[in-house]
Amino acid sequence: MTLTRDESGTPHQHHPTETSPLLSSEQNGAAVDPESAQPAPEPGAGEIALAEETSTKKLVAIMAATWIGVFFAALDTTIVATLTAPISSSFDSLSLLSWLATGYLIANSACQPLSGKLTDIFSRRWGLIFSNVFFGAGTLVCGLAPSAGAIIAGRIIAGVGGGGLTCIATYITSDLVPLRRRGLWQGYGNLVYGLGMGLGGVFGGVLSDKLSWRWAFLLQVPFIAVSTVMVFFLIDIPVNPSTKPPLSRIDFLGSGFLVSSLILLLLGLNTGGNQLPWDHPLIITSLLLSLATLGVFMYLESQPRWVPEPVLPVALIVRTRTVLSACLANWFGTMSAFLAIYYVPLYLQIRGLSATAAGLRVVPLAAATSIGSLASGYVMRATGRYYVQMVVVMATFILGAALICSFQLSTPQWMTFAFPTPLGFAYGGMLTITLVGMISSVDHEHQAVITAASYAFRSTGSTIGITIAGAVFQNILTDELREKFGDLPGSEGVIRRIRDSLEGINHLPPGWDRGIVLDVYMDALRGAFVSGLGLAVLAAVAGLGMKEHILHKNLARK
Repeated sequence: MTLTRDESGTPHQHHPTETSPLLSSEQNGAAVDPESAQPAPEPGAGEIALAEETSTKKLVAIMAATWIGVFFAALDTTIVATLTAPISSSFDSLSLLSWLATGYLIANSACQPLSGKLTDIFSRRWGLIFSNVFFGAGTLVCGLAPSAGAIIAGRIIAGVGGGGLTCIATYITSDLVPLRRRGLWQGYGNLVYGLGMGLGGVFGGVLSDKLSWRWAFLLQVPFIAVSTVMVFFLIDIPVNPSTKPPLSRIDFLGSGFLVSSLILLLLGLNTGGNQLPWDHPLIITSLLLSLATLGVFMYLESQPRWVPEPVLPVALIVRTRTVLSACLANWFGTMSAFLAIYYVPLYLQIRGLSATAAGLRVVPLAAATSIGSLASGYVMRATGRYYVQMVVVMATFILGAALICSFQLSTPQWMTFAFPTPLGFAYGGMLTITLVGMISSVDHEHQAVITAASYAFRSTGSTIGITIAGAVFQNILTDELREKFGDLPGSEGVIRRIRDSLEGINHLPPGWDRGIVLDVYMDALRGAFVSGLGLAVLAAVAGLGMKEHILHKNLARK
């Protein structure tokens, strides 16, 4: 059974907007903000199909069905960390297999923004089934791949499905959970996602050592099949009524430009400085074409006569203060957080820890992210507010980034565990608060595409953050090594080895002081960490631009 309510005022449904009063006399007994009051829309402005508020028991079953897919989609983002070596040995193609991770992530990021509008048209159930089928098929191809090309194709197919699984689970939570409890359930979802990312490398390594790397992929397929069956029988969320044919509502032109822009951007950022130098024509062309296609996309999406139902409502994002602020906070915050996630382990390895030991030292950061997300959800459920909490979270975020900047080669061991924790805690809280704030500031009909937009900002932010850190780190490292050792014979070859591998530090030629080289490494790392601090400040400034909106206790937002 479903509930269909009108968008206007009582007895119809009323949705808050950026200009709605924060609290009315009918809500919590507070006064109306006279500067933000506006006349109610005319009755009959449109109809929104709402899911029926369900029991906790059924909600747990529905979310479990979606979170199975979320867990394995997250696991696949890190599983190749321990599988690259055995897979490259099987196919004798190490350079080609650098696309094992990037192929999945690019497909994942490019398809996430499309999932919001498409599931609005074709339903959450069929969107999730499609994503499960693609993810399962891609994973199966990886497990049975006869060649390196086949396994990379499988990773791209799986990435298409994995992006949908992550986003659509978030939409379903918004459909079924009132705003007052929305943050708490988002915290549970982030806990599942974080667990999947944390276990990916361990899962792949154990199966590779005990059985074969192929089983790391093949063992996922039965679980995805179970998730698909559960989704088919449990999820029945109504779509918004429309007299138009479904295919005519799809923004094919805008979707094409958006996907092209994201693929070109991520291709350039992931390849530049890794497989090819930054000044390579392919990298420059890729980034310039990305900007050009993004410009065309934004123009098209702002023309209602051409695109009546845009895949990403650019005008709504730009004109809605809370949405724009939250998206930018996600963007800059994810840049800063991923910079720390990738470069704190490098710092620990420079101090002499193995890759495994360094990875374990970052577990508190990952755990703190999940705890921060859950804690924010509990606070929002208890208070019905989020802005003050956002201020506290962003101050903590800046503090965490600053603590990481203080790392030295002589920093006590306990600090290497403790100092990244505030950053992770605040990042998890920021993700939950911004998502709930965005959803509360728009009508029901826009919540899926707005959520998809937030994921697009996060996914591009993660790549850009790592790229910024890499550029700063490599430039400082190269310049200082040349300054201190450039006069020695064969210095350029030694510098190249030191830049490419930490093993170069342990095999220095005569005349090279290891202590000075380590100090240069620390200077380069500190430069990267300071960049992260600057990005954290930008995230805080953006996040403070959000407005407080009512977190209603029911789906009708009354």
